[in-house]
Amino acid sequence: MPLETIAVCAGGGPTNALWLTKPLTRAHDGGDHTGVALRYFTPDEANEALDEVRPLTEELVENRRALVELQEQQAVLTARITGDGGDLEPRELQEVQERLEEAVAGIARSVARIHEAGGLVKDLDEGLVDFPARREDEDVLLCWRLGEDEVGFWHGLEEGFSGRRPLPF
Repeated sequence: MPLETIAVCAGGGPTNALWLTKPLTRAHDGGDHTGVALRYFTPDEANEALDEVRPLTEELVENRRALVELQEQQAVLTARITGDGGDLEPRELQEVQERLEEAVAGIARSVARIHEAGGLVKDLDEGLVDFPARREDEDVLLCWRLGEDEVGFWHGLEEGFSGRRPLPF
């Protein structure tokens, strides 16, 4: 399954979910946030959620890196096949394909579990996760990136990562 077709569920279970099929890579530049979950986090609650979200995000980024490497291997093997087959073992491509499927499944599992915890995955390469919040009467997103010790930034729904501002509000 291509990465672009990973469905992301936000807003609860499948019966009241909004399914997005938009790629999750480099998508954190503002734009459509209709999938924002109904639960709102305080900065303290978002930081508590990191106990669960951090290891899932580490796994997510690891699987994403593996996926990129495997896609490159697959392209090299496919080029060899379209050439003359050059000493290609029939199972080489099959093994790469199976590992690709495992990486995609790992990404999908991590994204689903992060969403179950209330986070919104914004970038697979960077490990960018937002948490819905309220600032006065405005919906905003608390913003965290893998490698940061805590959720220390926020931005509006349309501003994205480049519009991050430090907490407190």
